[in-house]
Parts: sequence; structure tokens; C-alpha cells
Amino acid sequence: MIRKKDYSPVYWDKYFDHKKDLVTSTGDTFRIYEKGSEGPVLFFLHGGGFSALSWALLSTHVTTLVKCRCVAVDLRGHGDSVTSDDTNLSAEQMSSDVGNIIHSLYNDDPPPVILVGHSMGGAIAVHTAVRHLVSTLIGLAVIDVVEGTALEALTSMQSFLRGRPRTFESMDKAIEWAVRSGQILNLESARVSMVGQLKSESSNETGAEELEHQHVSCSDTIEEEEDEDKASQASTVGQFKKPADPQSMSTHRYTWRIDLSKTEKFWQGWFEGLSQKFLSCEAPKMLILAGPDRLDKDLTIGQMQGKFQMNLLPQCGHAVHEDVPDRVADVLANFMIRHRVAEAIGNFERSVPGC
Repeated sequence: MIRKKDYSPVYWDKYFDHKKDLVTSTGDTFRIYEKGSEGPVLFFLHGGGFSALSWALLSTHVTTLVKCRCVAVDLRGHGDSVTSDDTNLSAEQMSSDVGNIIHSLYNDDPPPVILVGHSMGGAIAVHTAVRHLVSTLIGLAVIDVVEGTALEALTSMQSFLRGRPRTFESMDKAIEWAVRSGQILNLESARVSMVGQLKSESSNETGAEELEHQHVSCSDTIEEEEDEDKASQASTVGQFKKPADPQSMSTHRYTWRIDLSKTEKFWQGWFEGLSQKFLSCEAPKMLILAGPDRLDKDLTIGQMQGKFQMNLLPQCGHAVHEDVPDRVADVLANFMIRHRVAEAIGNFERSVPGC
């Protein structure tokens, strides 16, 4: 018999310790997920269309290897963040957001911070570092984004976006599409990550908000049953009213949280001049790529001169950190131990970085 794959969404608390809606000095509200309680902060910036939940599995893996903290944020216009202008996704605005978020989190005493960004988020991490918006920056890690390749891909981006389904019958269907289409190769990651990319077509409620309501409803149901058990002194271990199936709880369809096609005017600004900006950053730098063909001339020369550490993780898609979170966690842990900014946990030993 072949076991049917489970494409149902997974709640965030299986991977993160806390979530909060942080209000910055500008009055904007950003959704934050946190993991770990000591060590340097890995500040995660997701790619265009993704969300903070994209870093769920990686956060779980890396905090078992070294003493560190993970902070993942829904960027402007994404996930459950709400700003005065969700349509302004310029590199300048979003990098300013990162600086404001870190200042609001830690006030005047921020811990050592390593910026880690994927795709668009990688570009924003570089812009943030170049503008010196994080006073305690000790590292920069960019995942699968290179100026030359990114700029070339922009010409076909609208066609790619038009090729995606516009709506889904359920979250399960969206998760199944993500895995079958290759957008996210790791099923476990897709089950927690895709929630942050969706919203209800009828109510505009985000996927994370809807799952939150279902989670609270489920918890309340269990508590009510436990109270009834105590009152009746009946032994009904494991027998509680099962909450409604997520698919049956809503008959509406889901669409994308953000319409990426409307952000085209910002694309050039994210990536233009990115290689030189990356190379000019003073903090230790690392580039994590799915393949060597993504390197452009400036980065090839910089890599030969030893200006940054490069790690190749083949056999995965563009969402490298979701497809192989354990391997990316190992790379990040090695990076931190190599630069002596974090302590290893247990028997984890630094290996020779890939190149």
C-alpha cells in the first residue's frame, strides 16, 4: 500500500518559540518569529512572495548545532506585517525597515547580528549592511541571489508569475502545488511555509491568521473536554471532540498574499550593483548557491581573492534553505564557529567549508 502524502498546513509553534507583532518607531507593525534565547542573532529576510515562516525548519536545525538566536520577520507587504504603505518595496525602504525593526527589538543594546537573506531578502540584507543600519553587524549570508543571474531572470519574471495558479481551493491544494511544481521541494517545509504566502480571497484574512483561529479553536475544545472530564471524574483519556477539518472550516478560495507582478518597478533597484555592494561590506560574508553557474564576473574574481566564503548546495531548487534546511544550518553553524561568534552544542564539530 502507498501512503498518501499529507499536505495539510502546520502551525508555527512546532518550530518557533515565540511570535510577536512588533510596532516600530515609524508606527508600522511587523510580524516576528523567534527561536533560541542566547548567542548571536541570525536575522532572517525572506524572498519575494515568501514569508518569515520560510525559515521555520532552518531555525530549528541551526539552534541544535550552536548557541544562537533566530529572528524571522515578515517583510513589508508580506505575511502578517501591516505598514502605512505596503506597496513601497524599494530597497531603500525595506532596508530601513530592517534597521528600524532591530532597533525596536533591542533598543540601544542590540546583540551581535548576522543578516541572512534569500533572493530578494538577500538583496535587502546587502543594502542594509552597505548603509550601516545595523551597528552590531558581525556577518552577512546571502542565499541564491547573484546580480547577473537575477537581472537576466527579470525579463521572464512576469511570464513565470502568470504561469502560477491564481487561486487554490484550500491550503492543502496550495501546499501540494508548491511541492509538485518544485517551488519548495521539501514537503515538511512547504506545510509550514506556504501558509504565510496565502490569504483568503473573500475575507483578505491571511493564511497565518486563519490557521491561528483554527489552532485556538482546537486548544479551547481540548481544554473544555478536560474540564468536563474532571467534573464528571470519568476516564476518557485521548477522547476529546475533534476540531473541524481545516478544509471544511472554510469554503472560500485562497490567493497569493502579495501580487508580485505589481512590484516590478522595484526589481531593478533590488539587484542592480548588488555584487559590488556585497563585496564592499566589511563584515565576514558568505554566499550560498544551488549551483556554480550562478556566479557573475565580479563575484568570481572576489571569490578567487578570498573576499567571501562560498558554499554550493546542489540538487535543490531556488529555495535552498527550505529544500535542505539541515545542510544550510550546518553551513551557518560552521560560519559562526569559524569566526568565533558562537559556541557549538554537543558534539557538533566544524567542518571544512565547501567551495
